[in-house]
Amino acid sequence: MLDTDFFRRWMTATATAVDREADRLTDLDSAIGDADHGSNMRRGFGAVTDVLEKESPGSPGAVLVLAGRHLISTVGGASGPLYGTLLRGTGKALGDAAEVSWEQLTEAFGAGVAAVARLGGAKAGDKTMLDALLPAVEALGTSAEAARDAALAGALATVPLPARKGRASYLGERSVGHQDPGAASAALLVAALAEAARTDEGGRA
Repeated sequence: MLDTDFFRRWMTATATAVDREADRLTDLDSAIGDADHGSNMRRGFGAVTDVLEKESPGSPGAVLVLAGRHLISTVGGASGPLYGTLLRGTGKALGDAAEVSWEQLTEAFGAGVAAVARLGGAKAGDKTMLDALLPAVEALGTSAEAARDAALAGALATVPLPARKGRASYLGERSVGHQDPGAASAALLVAALAEAARTDEGGRA
């Protein structure tokens, strides 16, 4: 079973990965966006780390709802609402249970990803974060490592696609040849989940 500490480690590992990869995310965003995705995500997950050090959410769902709320309040542009919706949606689907199974996490993460799709109106192949998240949800029932690999492959698969959503869509065919920065950061989130699972007996690495 996965407890509150597991979800805190997931968020902390995400913050570490985002901080490490912030410059790369901004470089990706420089080509087809506002050149601020890395700095925005670093600020947002830095705020998540800070609040988790000060507060003690009592359940896995509460950890994710708290993280999502702080992302919405600290990350500008579309990324804050989208990532906030992802984590809040996942957390709400987990409910108030003190521990959750891997199957419950898989189902809840699927609910969070579906909420992102509703908010952004995007689908697979639109060159968005969903191109990493949707294959990750499919693979998560197998293992965290499979989800990590699927998310990374999905992010890389955005390179030859024309953007159909967000600021990059204004570039049309000129967006082809660039990896979507949102898909790249979503792959980091899933990789951090796999990292947390490797250190947890209840996980499914």
